Amino acid sequence: MAQREELTRFLKAARARLAPADVGLPAGERRRTRGLRREEVATLAGMSVTWYTWFEQGREVQLSSAMIERLGRALRLDPKEREFLFALAQHRPPPLSSSPDETVRPSTQALMDSLSIPALVIVEDWTVVGWNALVTHLFRDYSAMPRIERNLFRILMVNDRYRADPERYREMARRLTARFKWDYSRTAKPEVFDVIIADMKEQSDLFREYWEEAEIRSYFEDVNSATLPDVGEIGFHHTSYAIEEVPGQRLILFAPADPTSAEKLRRVADEVRAGG
Repeated sequence: MAQREELTRFLKAARARLAPADVGLPAGERRRTRGLRREEVATLAGMSVTWYTWFEQGREVQLSSAMIERLGRALRLDPKEREFLFALAQHRPPPLSSSPDETVRPSTQALMDSLSIPALVIVEDWTVVGWNALVTHLFRDYSAMPRIERNLFRILMVNDRYRADPERYREMARRLTARFKWDYSRTAKPEVFDVIIADMKEQSDLFREYWEEAEIRSYFEDVNSATLPDVGEIGFHHTSYAIEEVPGQRLILFAPADPTSAEKLRRVADEVRAGG
């Protein structure tokens, strides 16, 4: 009940802060209260007035995710307010934004640059949009790659570097596909994923096999390695974390997998800091 009362308060406050001119409506006659009327919000959101009124009053009505999205746009909600509306209305996070933010915040970049381990940022379709110097030194120089070639899912699935151990590659591909399937289920722009899926079906027998299976993963953790001529192999555990300030972005951290790898990585990090 308390959540429904909060939903009512939130929607009324969002209506009240908007003038008709803010949303392209004529001001009309003088209003007794400031803000948009319920019927105006309903029209902007493509809903019936009765349905919107019941929803704002906190009655037991269920709106689809698409209807909540339209309502959020009608009320000019920012990303945090959109997330709040979904939490109150559906008790779960919203689908990922249809316009993912690919700008890495300065604070996130500063965090990655301060670390002595590789770190990168991906957006919902797994395109790499941020990285630190250790990623460039140990894995690849993303700055030299056009965006279309920076899709981490494609790289991991088709790059020969990851196929040296067939069994390990098979297990990695299975986990990758299960996580990619989870992200596909949440996106507001499935057509972006559809292009990658079609491409992978042409290029990877394993992808076709695992895509037809029922397994999904809401998280992704795995091990990988990098080999440098003068250092040898460094093993990593990697995992990802949602960046709260930017829905759709994930920070992936690569921690050394064992003491030997930790010592090798420390030497490499010292080199990179020294500009070597």
